[in-house]
Amino acid sequence: MKRSLLLLSLIIMITSCAPKESSREVYIIPYPNDIEVFEGTFCVAGSNFYCDPAIDQATQSLITKLYDQVVLISNNTTSNFEVSSKTGRGVIFKLDKTIAPEAYQLRVTEKRVVVKASNLNGFNYAIQTIKQLLPAAIFGSVPAPDADWSIPCLKIDDAPRFGYRGLHLDVSRHFFTVEEVKRYIDVIELHKMNKFHWHLTDDQGWRIEIKKYPKLTEVGANRSGTMILKDWGSNDRVPYGGFYTQEEIKEVVEYAAAKGITIIPEIDLPGHMLAALASYPELGCTGGPYEVWTRWGIADDVLCVGKEETFKFLEGVLDEIVALFPSEYIHIGGDECPKVRWETCPDCQAKIEELGIKDDDKHKAEHYLQSYVTRRMEEYLAKYDRKIIGWDEILEGELAPNATVMSWRGTKGGETAVKMGHDAIMTPYTYYYLDYYQSKDIENEPFGIGGYLPVEVCYSYEPFTEEMTPEDREHILGVQANLWTEYIATFDHLTYMLLPRASALSEVQWCQPEVKDYDRFLRTKEHLASIYEAMGLNYAKHIYQEK
Repeated sequence: MKRSLLLLSLIIMITSCAPKESSREVYIIPYPNDIEVFEGTFCVAGSNFYCDPAIDQATQSLITKLYDQVVLISNNTTSNFEVSSKTGRGVIFKLDKTIAPEAYQLRVTEKRVVVKASNLNGFNYAIQTIKQLLPAAIFGSVPAPDADWSIPCLKIDDAPRFGYRGLHLDVSRHFFTVEEVKRYIDVIELHKMNKFHWHLTDDQGWRIEIKKYPKLTEVGANRSGTMILKDWGSNDRVPYGGFYTQEEIKEVVEYAAAKGITIIPEIDLPGHMLAALASYPELGCTGGPYEVWTRWGIADDVLCVGKEETFKFLEGVLDEIVALFPSEYIHIGGDECPKVRWETCPDCQAKIEELGIKDDDKHKAEHYLQSYVTRRMEEYLAKYDRKIIGWDEILEGELAPNATVMSWRGTKGGETAVKMGHDAIMTPYTYYYLDYYQSKDIENEPFGIGGYLPVEVCYSYEPFTEEMTPEDREHILGVQANLWTEYIATFDHLTYMLLPRASALSEVQWCQPEVKDYDRFLRTKEHLASIYEAMGLNYAKHIYQEK
């Protein structure tokens, strides 16, 4: 009898000590894959921060930044920051090598916050979660001492669904400053993405300094004007230009790396190269003259790949790109490359004959000539232990042995690539071309390229298709959205097109299918809006409910 009463008392004690679940909803984007919310709160302002000495210096810097921001914005200076293994009351960051890369654990009780991760990315994603639980002012610079600096008691065990979570920016059509690019990277960080695809060269402008070929920026970075709206024969006659020095590139790469973000540079080849041809006309099939294009679209003039000189040029460019960007991947474009010049070029036809390639029932010989270019670039970059990514046109002909395909013309490119045993990144234009209109009320939207892509469609995408086997799905690295800038000339317009669609993208990249919930996602809109405003970002305020 006594034993039964003792057991009953023990059960009552354990039950009474267990945290009670709460119906309180928390607003976190992307939403955690495993979360429980309990009754009670912990006040972060005024709490001591403890950082495990085993955590690397780069991650300690992120933790210190969070602490400094809490002190600054809450205007509470009663706390301390210690590099210590203490586990008492406060906000505690502990290294746990058993946790998978990019995963994190977050435990919040009324006495402490405990964050565990194994690397910088995991810790930073936990930090982004904590910041989203705090007043939105934490994302800005204006003190908010009267705000509620408590966060709910909860338990989170979180990790992303996909390893590649990307966002793209075209700076060739319109140029954005170093500070603007950094702010764009801040948006990537907020949404727990880890790849920034930087489109640096195109027909309308070469935007990166290459010391071996100075004319690329002396000539190729500048155009004589820009077409007006969609009047294809027009030119506003306003000179336009801009480029990044190599020191500026290094600055941006370091800025991104400090946040756990890898920059993947794109040098688009062998098409979309008019800016390079204007700089070095001997690299073309006709010898020119060429000019940096003032209009949008696809130019017939491309690199002459029948000349060995062209490959020396490309290798020289890539030598400097590799030195600037530590990314495992280098994007070489490969899209929208007309073959009309190659068809009549003696040098290109001689190369086709030399290689012994011919037309067949699938492709013309010129398509296989582009495959030869892609393969040579892959082999060259392999010397640096780098891999190539190309748009899905690189599937036309023969795909280079280790190429990764970025599927933009729908899902077929990705499906084809993975069935061939290649990796693929899904970025179909019908879901993730963020230069498309996000409202049907076009008259009241900034002028754009066309199309209609509401936030609901962005959210609805599923990267795995019915045609993919489990083995195929292993080759889907992840998802990316692209932001082309033909009609986007200012940073305010840029972020207007980006936000809040980037938040929808982030849940597709991060959340397991059973966690995604569009109604729950919509309930975050006011909190997200307050974060964007604290960050000083323009965003579309009217498009969540549109049908």
